[in-house]
Amino acid sequence: MKGFIKEFKEFISRGNVIDLAVAVVIGGAFTKIVNSLVNDIIMPIIGVIIGGINFEHLMVTVGTAEIKYGMFIQAIVNFLLIAFVIFCIIKAINTFNKKKEDAPEEPAKPSEDIVLLTEIRDLLKK
Repeated sequence: MKGFIKEFKEFISRGNVIDLAVAVVIGGAFTKIVNSLVNDIIMPIIGVIIGGINFEHLMVTVGTAEIKYGMFIQAIVNFLLIAFVIFCIIKAINTFNKKKEDAPEEPAKPSEDIVLLTEIRDLLKK
């Protein structure tokens, strides 16, 4: 039993597991932001553009069953909008990172030893 607990402790304390846990938490929070953007900002605008059609209420009754195909259409629209928003965000981040990489780097300052040797060289030349 001790070996199992030790192995579990090693597994849980690995950097990858902790990174994954942080990513899941941040991903959950990011999902709420993207869903709010899609549902509260983009979908109302699309609703105005297409004349206020709400896909969620579209359904067909077959016997006693309701086939809510409008919910399926809404899920597809939400997926496409969320994928587009994430694409735009990632594209903006990549553009920002590329600009950061393209910025000229400041040349590294020589170490104190190099500066001292350069001064000695210059003095010897005189």
